[in-house]
Amino acid sequence: MNTVGVDDVCRHSYHVSWLKKYLDAASWLTFEIYAMRIVLVVVACMTALSNPFAHAADVPPNIVVLLCDDLGYGDLACFGHPQIKTPNIDRLASEGLKLTHCYAAAPVCSPSRGGLLTGRNPYRLGIRDWIPAQSGVFLRPGEVTVPQLLRTAGYQTCHVGKWHLNSRINGSEPTPGDAGFDYWMYTQNNAAPNHLDPTNFVRMGKQIGKQSGPSSHVIVQEAMSWLDKTENRPFYLNVWFHEPHEKIAAEDKYVDLYPGEADPDRRHYMADVSQMDAAVGRLMQYLDEHGLRETTFVFFSSDNGPETKNRYQGSERSQGSPGPFRGMKLHLSEGGIRVPGVMRWPGQIRPGTESTQPVCSVDLLPTFCALAGIRPPQDRSLDGASLLPLFEDRPIQRSHPLYWQYDKALNPPWVVALRDGPWKLLANQQLDRFQLFNLEQDPGEQVDLASERADQVASLAALMKTLHTEINQDGAKSGNPIP
Repeated sequence: MNTVGVDDVCRHSYHVSWLKKYLDAASWLTFEIYAMRIVLVVVACMTALSNPFAHAADVPPNIVVLLCDDLGYGDLACFGHPQIKTPNIDRLASEGLKLTHCYAAAPVCSPSRGGLLTGRNPYRLGIRDWIPAQSGVFLRPGEVTVPQLLRTAGYQTCHVGKWHLNSRINGSEPTPGDAGFDYWMYTQNNAAPNHLDPTNFVRMGKQIGKQSGPSSHVIVQEAMSWLDKTENRPFYLNVWFHEPHEKIAAEDKYVDLYPGEADPDRRHYMADVSQMDAAVGRLMQYLDEHGLRETTFVFFSSDNGPETKNRYQGSERSQGSPGPFRGMKLHLSEGGIRVPGVMRWPGQIRPGTESTQPVCSVDLLPTFCALAGIRPPQDRSLDGASLLPLFEDRPIQRSHPLYWQYDKALNPPWVVALRDGPWKLLANQQLDRFQLFNLEQDPGEQVDLASERADQVASLAALMKTLHTEINQDGAKSGNPIP
């Protein structure tokens, strides 16, 4: 910024020269001092208005990440579902920013979670699919995670809920504690035997036996108990729900919300989402009652698109909706990776707003680093970008387009995807066949433009091939077995 003097403030008036003529030196100096103070106040106010999070580094916010499992883009009332009741998430969206082009890092669970925690495409981590028990795949200790970084900025860290970033819970593989969480209670994969009265939680390395109530409420209660014991410094809290992943089960009071639904499987699915919504409401009420509302940044989303009904035995209640999009979980079409997204930070994010800019869960690490006033890792490739420009409706500055890969995608042969602005490119394994869609004009991916936009395909394909090579070379060095 250029130096501003009193003459600059008054440069459009002849009064400056008039004052200099009739004031003595001492009086002129006094006038100049007071004028300069006014200038500094004006500049400070203009800076604050142009950068509403300018003070974030001085008082970094608390951070809460709410992540659902298999929640489809169209599964919330505020994202267009005509029946499911989600008043608490709807309120969260009305109080913050609704992300209508929000993406998961992958169309399947474990890779998506790894991408969120590291800011890196999950294929760089060698996590290429969901992690079966005893498989020997896990989030490697050499990766740098969000909680590890935030701890360097003085944050307290906690993870409650599903983890699915290791394959063994016997201590032979890293736990959430090894990933940077001070306190943790988790399940390796899904809640067992279902979402009611789960029996498979591990707290700080010890199995704790049967818990009472819905899984989502169990983990929110654990989160609130941890918050009761936190010190007077910022916290980072991961709340990773099991709902609405199979096996789905909901308490009667949530099933009773849908008396007009004749299909019992569909009725239980909707109840399961409402059950999770009620847990979100409990946690938001806790923040309000403890004076944490204004100082807490909340991010809500899902790990991938909705499960396909009857894809495997026991998935009869998978009745999720991808909204207007094509495909579902395990697809690289929009229904598999585009998910609902909400950000709320009172006083910093304008309420009742929407953004159509493409964002992804790999963006959370650089975003949280920016909020905490620390630098992201400089010794490795990151695939995300800070989302703070969204607070002012400015463009996100990316070093490269968003990229996905899933070799077992259920919409063959399309196993690689790239999004750059409105354009989405799908490719086969050999990167020699392509589909091209303009998602602003064709969100349902119905009209393939590859043949008539050959130049656009060539440009995006070149970017895709560069990223594909780099990311898969990183994955080969990860230490995880590659199937």
